[in-house]
Amino acid sequence: MSKNEFVCDCNVIHQEIVDMTNQKMLNDKLFNKIADFYKILQDRTRIKILYALDQSEMCVCDIANVLSMSKSSISHQLGTLRRSGVVKCRKNGKEVYYMLDDDHVKEVIEIAIKHIEHKENMEK
Repeated sequence: MSKNEFVCDCNVIHQEIVDMTNQKMLNDKLFNKIADFYKILQDRTRIKILYALDQSEMCVCDIANVLSMSKSSISHQLGTLRRSGVVKCRKNGKEVYYMLDDDHVKEVIEIAIKHIEHKENMEK
């Protein structure tokens, strides 16, 4: 049976590194919120909606048209995204326009795209 080359086979504790890292660790509440944020991004339809909103603010009808989906399913996903603080909306008469909540959400989406494209280019 072969040994896994990525398993640390030593018993040395690098205490300075452990102490420094422990000092910088976030509290569990914040780790839970980060995990919840990434759970929101786990859904392909929500990612498509966020990408579309990264291009421009849009109403439900526009997003449904871009994604070739029903207004009902887009509204459901937008509700999830809004409650999680990833998108926000503004009303203009009877129309409601959705947009990314802030530049941080925009950056997360764009960084993910750059990361994936970089990895794909490296594999070529």
